[in-house]
Amino acid sequence: MITLSSDFGSPYPAAMRGVLLSRTDARLVDVAHDFPRQDVRTAAFWLREVLPYFPPAVHLAVVDPGVGTARRSLVIRAGGHALVAPDNGLVLPAARALAASDPDSHKGATAAHGTDLDIYEWDAGDPASHTFHGRDVFAPAAAAVHEAGVGAIADLDCVRPADGYQELRFPEPEADEDGVTGEVLVVDGFGNAVTNVPGDVLAGRFGEQVAVNGDPAPVVRSYARVAAGERLLTVGSHGNAELAVNRGRGEAAFGVEPGSPVRLAW
Repeated sequence: MITLSSDFGSPYPAAMRGVLLSRTDARLVDVAHDFPRQDVRTAAFWLREVLPYFPPAVHLAVVDPGVGTARRSLVIRAGGHALVAPDNGLVLPAARALAASDPDSHKGATAAHGTDLDIYEWDAGDPASHTFHGRDVFAPAAAAVHEAGVGAIADLDCVRPADGYQELRFPEPEADEDGVTGEVLVVDGFGNAVTNVPGDVLAGRFGEQVAVNGDPAPVVRSYARVAAGERLLTVGSHGNAELAVNRGRGEAAFGVEPGSPVRLAW
């Protein structure tokens, strides 16, 4: 299969699907096309969280503020998967997660640290448009990779090993004896503010109060453990601590947004 992800909304993804359908009989699966516009970090987070649940596939992802500039086009092999994307860090976290989780990959033990991904530059030639590389560069590349097979990427005429690439890593929290300091990575569609603080720091604290940026909130295992409209701190499905409100918007109640600092104090 080929998965598609972008910040294009509608109708632009249909043009990418048209290109793919004209060049391959791959099953096409849309992951999301409503990522925040030009927000590479947010899209990178969600791709890291979603793509490892797929069987081996070619993943086409485009959030591309640098479209039409000298930024490169990449094809990355990660275990049994391939990722096709602009060189802006968009798919690096997902690629590391895919390689690390692939039981058949000889690179699994080290790929999580970003040391053993096969990263190639795709020669796009002279694309028809300077503003829609999703259609004119990345969709043709994804189709070519699918038809050749992930194991044969290096044999394609349009690729060469990348001599460098744009990295993207999420910031690490800092822990001390009184708590942990991190930041909000993303806010999901429910208003849950997902932090970079690993959920295991809350182990043994369920049912207790923890100060979040100075104001107490209960640590609970699920949203409905508090009354509707009340703030809470929990561990989301991504494994990170998140700030939420039962049937409400956590980012508004806690006064945070992506990039906001978060201090959890015991």
